[in-house]
Amino acid sequence: MQYLPLFMAVPLLVAFAIPLFSRLNRWLADILGNLTTLYLLAAAIGLYFIRPFNNMIVYRMGGWGPPFGINLVLDGLSHFLLLTVCLIAFMATLYSIAYMRQYTAKGKYYSLFLLMLAGMNGVVLTGDLFNLYVFLEIAAVASYALVAFGTEAEELEASFKYLVMGAVASAFILVGIGIIYSLTGTLNMADAARLLSGGSGTIKMFVAALFIMGFGLKAALVPFHAWLPDAHPSAPAPISAMLSGVLIKALGVYALIRVFFNVIGLTPQLSYIFMVLGAASMLVGVLLAIGQWDFKRLLAYHSISQIGYVILGIGLATPLGVMGGIFHLFNHALFKSLLFLNAGAVEYTIGTRQLQEMGGLSRKMPVTSATSLVASMSIAGIPPFNGFWSKLFIIIACIQAGRPWFALAAVIGSLLTLASFLKVQKYAFFERLKPKFENIKEAPLVMGVSMVLLALLCLGAGLAFPYVLRFLVNPAVIAVANGLGYSRMILGGF
Repeated sequence: MQYLPLFMAVPLLVAFAIPLFSRLNRWLADILGNLTTLYLLAAAIGLYFIRPFNNMIVYRMGGWGPPFGINLVLDGLSHFLLLTVCLIAFMATLYSIAYMRQYTAKGKYYSLFLLMLAGMNGVVLTGDLFNLYVFLEIAAVASYALVAFGTEAEELEASFKYLVMGAVASAFILVGIGIIYSLTGTLNMADAARLLSGGSGTIKMFVAALFIMGFGLKAALVPFHAWLPDAHPSAPAPISAMLSGVLIKALGVYALIRVFFNVIGLTPQLSYIFMVLGAASMLVGVLLAIGQWDFKRLLAYHSISQIGYVILGIGLATPLGVMGGIFHLFNHALFKSLLFLNAGAVEYTIGTRQLQEMGGLSRKMPVTSATSLVASMSIAGIPPFNGFWSKLFIIIACIQAGRPWFALAAVIGSLLTLASFLKVQKYAFFERLKPKFENIKEAPLVMGVSMVLLALLCLGAGLAFPYVLRFLVNPAVIAVANGLGYSRMILGGF
């Protein structure tokens, strides 16, 4: 499949071309950035017509087959994440056309954005552990710069904290990869899985601990979450949408799933650790969010909480639990990206993120208000929106697995989430309009288009959830359930 390298090559090429040519025309950076993300989205959708259903495509770099060469792997899980990443990236660049006018150096912004996108696509597609680390670092370094893009004191401080915590996470991951290489003599994931299947349990658990800390930091799981509440609010709104919507999933959640299910193997002990981390993230994140009055900081804490649902579902390791976790990953990408774009539209228009300083904005910003209500109901798990179904699957899976306390934690987390977003709607959109906002207008058209499209996807994924499960989620669930069979499919047997 010669198209797979294009998901990294095209954004890398355009990322380096934009600074060279964007000075020729002030719209060139917008055009190139959006055409690139639109092409990648169309290519990700087009792969569904090329890849046989539930089958795997392996691209051999330089014609060298695994385990001797570097290979790219497209299976149900990587394809699902690839589509999610490219979808949110296009919505973010479309939104950026108007939003990023308030910043200088738009060409540098798109260049960094596409570097981050290339890194995420590489993490999702690579079949090699060291290349996973390399692509992870490309995405992470670009995201550090994007968090600090406004160069204000708050943004620089948040970016520095994010950089330090990210470097610690990368060190854990690199040490884990180094130990696997010392044990197996290979960096190919499939070959490492084959050789680790009979390895020492003690060393494997030590490597598992390193990966949980490293990828857990990237995913902002409790107790590895300290960097996220500063980084996400400080970034420009479309970058906040990318960080929460897909970056922590590609660099954290996806990597955890791939490594633990398809390389190391998920033991009952590791499964229980995942469930505990998921439940802790659900409750701690939402409890910290309720007391927040900064709109974007409130959303950042909810990212921690909602990732907890994903990890809880995955940690159950039952078909329904994994399906619920992966479905919630997709749903969270939609509604949390939309919420950050809503917060950005409000800040763009009235100049503040403080909920107490807002009020009555639904009269002046009907598109932002309506789409924010859709996203709020989605994240709270109100039917018929998409978040309801994935949360319901996770709760039922907990009960079926004999884990009623985790089901109760999920229900409590959802109720507290509803309370938190009722506060957002009340203070931001449905109180009396303050006199100082009498002359404000709705956010620019392209920002509104991006928000409306995401709101329609939230509603559509809820109403048509059987089709979403069938065509998007179930192939990913099959890839996860295949476990160490991932190795046999690539290498042709042990």
